[in-house]
Amino acid sequence: MAVYLDVIWLLNLCFDSLLLWLTAIMLKRDVVWWRVLAGAFIGSLLVVIMFTPFSVYAQHPVIKVFVSFLIVFAAFGFKRMRYFLENLFAFYFATFTVGGGMVAVHYFLQREIDIHRGMLTTYSLGVGDPVSWMFVLVGFPVLWLFSRARIDGIREKKLRFEHIVDVVIVFDGKPLSVKGLIDSGNQLYDPISKIPVMIVEKEKIKEVLPEELVQQLRLETSMDWYHHPVFEKWMHRLRIIPYRVVGSEQQFLIAVKPDRIMIFYERQWLEVEKGLVGLNETKLSTDGEYECIIHPKMVQTGRKLTAS
Repeated sequence: MAVYLDVIWLLNLCFDSLLLWLTAIMLKRDVVWWRVLAGAFIGSLLVVIMFTPFSVYAQHPVIKVFVSFLIVFAAFGFKRMRYFLENLFAFYFATFTVGGGMVAVHYFLQREIDIHRGMLTTYSLGVGDPVSWMFVLVGFPVLWLFSRARIDGIREKKLRFEHIVDVVIVFDGKPLSVKGLIDSGNQLYDPISKIPVMIVEKEKIKEVLPEELVQQLRLETSMDWYHHPVFEKWMHRLRIIPYRVVGSEQQFLIAVKPDRIMIFYERQWLEVEKGLVGLNETKLSTDGEYECIIHPKMVQTGRKLTAS
């Protein structure tokens, strides 16, 4: 049986890169592509050593653990011990999740035991079989995407219902600072662009938007927007978002696209790359604890801001 070492090395390089990327997604780490490739390259060298006289050392668990340390160090660096251990264990988790899923699916689909003329026989196709390679090439990306989706779901559920954070919304260069409630019950999206929508009290928006614009933002007069001069500048930012409340008919909410949305969550500022601000006519909190309701997707997908 012919073994193509270059193909095996390339596959392991790609798979290790995807596993490190999945680790970064799990922990929301900012990584550089060349560092991910460097870590994956170190991991792929272990496969090459398996075909050398040093293979007995490469198979030892201590060497494998040491190589995993090098992989994580190359990909994420070392800031402090806790940071390094979080990256290491997340990398193990991603590896065991995707790798274990592939083994489970493989043994579920492949039939290696058969009964022939009353005799129990076993067989194996071997690692060089094209069907096995096709299974790896297709199965790994599918399980990787499945694992990433499940991790995103877990992260979204982790967001507490009553987690109040600082929010800064910028309209036309004017910042508005408000208190926001992260509420997983808020599942408002723009039906066309699928952009998440946060809800803000209309009275607070008056501080940064033109007063005449806010006064005219009523659904009853939506057909007259095109004829009002104040809307020439803001028309491309306006959206009408349909929503439904339990026990009532479908309603509509006017939303405005801001310049920026920044959320202070877990001691760091996150910038929401895509988000809309829905205008609510009434107060959201009777005791004034918060003035907006944040879509959990905004926190989940927010990009960490670096100090500048």
